Amino acid sequence: MTLGPYTYLTLSMRPESTPQVGVSFHTPHLKVRAGLLLSDPRPYLEFSSHEANVHISTTGAGPVTDADLATAREIFTAAARYLADCEQLHAEQTADDKDATPDTTGPAA
Repeated sequence: MTLGPYTYLTLSMRPESTPQVGVSFHTPHLKVRAGLLLSDPRPYLEFSSHEANVHISTTGAGPVTDADLATAREIFTAAARYLADCEQLHAEQTADDKDATPDTTGPAA
């Protein structure tokens, strides 16, 4: 079963626990931006759709720390892996689609 595009948001609040927010984007309308805030120089990364926005920036919105660099490297590595997996699956699915399509270019039997 294939669902249409959607964004899924969960909020979990338990007594004496830190609230947990989860955002899942399953839409071709996802926008990803990165830049530098000039008013208080710090980098940001943003994921947004019509339904939700996720912003990532430095610890406490302050100067870049060693932990911020480690997080940025993890994001970079994860994004590269996501790209590689998407490219591989797309190539396989495209090949499967071509195999499943009957050849109508030859002479009729």
